[in-house]
Amino acid sequence: MTFTEQLRAGWLVGRFVCVGLDPDPAQLMATTRSGDMAARITQFSRAVVDATRDLVVAYKPNSAFYEQFGPAGMGALQDLIRYIHAAAPGVVVILDAKRGDIEHTNEAYAAALFDVYDADAVTVQPYLGGDALAPFLNRLDRGVIVLCRTSNPGGGELQDLPVGQLPLYQRIAELAETRWNRNGNCGLLVGATYPRELSLVRALAPSLPLLIAGVGRQQGAVREAAAAGMTSDGGIIVSSSSAVTHASGGPDFAEAARQATLTLHQQLTGWLSR
Repeated sequence: MTFTEQLRAGWLVGRFVCVGLDPDPAQLMATTRSGDMAARITQFSRAVVDATRDLVVAYKPNSAFYEQFGPAGMGALQDLIRYIHAAAPGVVVILDAKRGDIEHTNEAYAAALFDVYDADAVTVQPYLGGDALAPFLNRLDRGVIVLCRTSNPGGGELQDLPVGQLPLYQRIAELAETRWNRNGNCGLLVGATYPRELSLVRALAPSLPLLIAGVGRQQGAVREAAAAGMTSDGGIIVSSSSAVTHASGGPDFAEAARQATLTLHQQLTGWLSR
């Protein structure tokens, strides 16, 4: 199945949660058995996947949290994605890499992220324009999630700047819905911390999946954001990272991660069914 087909299949059975898998060195040392860092990452990440795979529509490892460990970390990332595909078939893997460069460089990025790491989707930044994004967008079976109105407090410094009659983030939403989505594989990253802006993005991009970030420790307005982004077939991927993976700093981390994921899952399905 393609990226969008996998998402729709998950939404159909009421799955909207995305768990971010971002290993932290101190937590790994406290929660996993002895071994090198790659082994600890594998132990930790697989345990979280095993505890939550029946509740989620996607997993979102952030590549920076693996790159910090060098080759061992990148090898662990590749192993993790392989494991998710085997243990949780149909669950989307979104590699949060936020890549973006000129077209020739993006060809190499796309080859690495899609062919080597086998991610189902990647996050990208659109600053260099649609032509530069073509190596990602031309991959018909993979998803391309474009940064739009991000969850961080300083995001509006550039994203709110006027471009014609619209702020920049709304112009990005408009382009992603139309020109950039010629292969039906585009999505947008928006922040739960800005539910009003999210609703304006949804109005401009009614058909696109929205990856809603900033849930949990960034205290995004989850209920309002989910309601604003929801469409008739689902439409939302609600991402929580540290609130799930850091739910416990002890050996019960996997059970705590499941409970945090279950709570968010139940909140979303309860709110959205009303």
